[in-house]
Amino acid sequence: MIQRKLEVTYLPFDRTTRVPPGTTLFSAAHWIGLPIDSTCGGRGTCGKCKVRVIRGGADAETADHRQLRPAEIADGWRLSCQARIYQDMTCEVPQLLRVPKAATMGLGRLVILDPNVRKVYLELREPTMEDQRSDVARLKDALTEEGHGMVAGVSVLRTMPQVFREAGFRVTAVLAGEHLVAIESGDTTGECYGVAFDVGTTTLVGTLMNLRTGMAASVLSTLNGQAPFGADVISRISHGMNGPEAIQELQEAVIGTMNTILAELYRDSGVSPQQTYEAVVVGNVTMLHLLFGIDPTPLSMAPFTPAFMDELSIEAREVGLQIHPHGYIQTLPALGAYVGADIVGGVLATGVAREDKLRVFVDVGTNGEIVLGNAQRALATAAPAGPAFEGSQIKCGMRATVGAIEGVQLGDRVELQVIGGDVPAEGICGSGLVDAVAQLLLAGLLDYSGRFKKPEDVPDHPLHDRLIDVDGMRAFVLADGVYLTQRDIRELQFAKGSIATGIKVLMDILGVTAKDLDEVLLGGSFGSYLNPESAKIIGLVPPVDVDRIIAVGNSAGEGAKIALLSYRERQVAFELPSRIEYVELSGRSDFNDSFISVLAFPQLEHVP
Repeated sequence: MIQRKLEVTYLPFDRTTRVPPGTTLFSAAHWIGLPIDSTCGGRGTCGKCKVRVIRGGADAETADHRQLRPAEIADGWRLSCQARIYQDMTCEVPQLLRVPKAATMGLGRLVILDPNVRKVYLELREPTMEDQRSDVARLKDALTEEGHGMVAGVSVLRTMPQVFREAGFRVTAVLAGEHLVAIESGDTTGECYGVAFDVGTTTLVGTLMNLRTGMAASVLSTLNGQAPFGADVISRISHGMNGPEAIQELQEAVIGTMNTILAELYRDSGVSPQQTYEAVVVGNVTMLHLLFGIDPTPLSMAPFTPAFMDELSIEAREVGLQIHPHGYIQTLPALGAYVGADIVGGVLATGVAREDKLRVFVDVGTNGEIVLGNAQRALATAAPAGPAFEGSQIKCGMRATVGAIEGVQLGDRVELQVIGGDVPAEGICGSGLVDAVAQLLLAGLLDYSGRFKKPEDVPDHPLHDRLIDVDGMRAFVLADGVYLTQRDIRELQFAKGSIATGIKVLMDILGVTAKDLDEVLLGGSFGSYLNPESAKIIGLVPPVDVDRIIAVGNSAGEGAKIALLSYRERQVAFELPSRIEYVELSGRSDFNDSFISVLAFPQLEHVP
């Protein structure tokens, strides 16, 4: 249940936002793109994020008493990272003491460069008979002076005595949040890296990021090593049902793939695992369960309850990921059992739920994930589309590899775009399927119920001779040995109908129509290759102007990179489940009626 939101106004900027109760003033400000100064990651140790509360109360916390003078506290000053919002508030923000560094990400978003991983160079006083503080106390005191808190595990403490003395107590402390990851000899602040992973069911993408500059050092994608266990999440879950050894197999397969990617990233960039301190990982809920060796079986049956949906932070060595041995893996949260951290990454990257524009974000695939809304209200759901968009269960369907038809144009003749260029067509992938059906509709060879015309119905059409029978079923020939059958059309109708229904249900709940939509965003690799006009013609997306249908590519991976580069943005991602309402389609009485209403293809007058 989404709680009533509270209103916060920031002066002198006169910027207002509405947030769930319990949000900090620091996080609420960043939600609307208002940076408040901080160097400690919002942990109450640097004292730089102070604001003056003018209206509405905020009790002084322990950190306030530690960082602020009594007179300041009496005058309403509070650390914004500690002050939680439980009533409508107005506060005054001092001018920034520094201009924050920023990086422009792939979707054109300017992101404040403030990573969770921080390197602090320290020249410590060497111990004397008058100063017999322990090594860890000496380090902690120095970091506190710099505004950083620190928690050190035994594994890092083991390295401390030798490094301190060999380096003459001139060392660099590496922090991931408050966790001490490493103590390094000398000043190593110039070398600081992290990796962002999008763990897809089919494909894994890894990006090695320079955390000082915000630039990608190297990028690589490859097939998920779990592929031999099945093409979709249900197949993987089914294999996992064979017992703990099967789950371990799946975990080793995905970790092995990630380590293969890492080895290539290191080789390409010249960066070492010892310089890579954190990995931010997104993926669907099943993939993240298998990444950590957790049984995903309950996800496959009602009421679809995963073991976890919150964000997790664990040491990389727990699963054998080959970054710094004391580095951390950080995941983003999920919105629902089938709307995972990959979609949260996409929402983070696109700004859906943070901006005033009303947008629908769709990740088209076997499971179509949908987010609709804006800063005022946002909804999410998952629509089980089936494997048609992946080219599966299509007579001549195939994955998007060399030889697959990915684009179709019908006129006086058939023009095909085949992956690999000048190679024979071997089959058709999802984007080609959508294109072909849209072209058949425009050509009048397919009616709006989804039924193929007979050759005698269109005797004057130059392509009427391509309408054939295959095993007693109507079909259309695209190339030698490659054709679409009537059953293929039905498979596509059910797939697009499921996603279109999910969008319609969310629009009905929000009380909006297609005319109210500012943009339709197509996420995922499939969305990148999908022809927006074709998607509109078949009714996969609402009937908006084609220039408002935008492919946003691998937005999940972009979101992972943003969360890696900015702990502020990461906090926004952590808060998204409290701001986006999850709608379970399977329990709705209006689902079937909505599904039937969108199963047919739109009438020609609704298509440009």
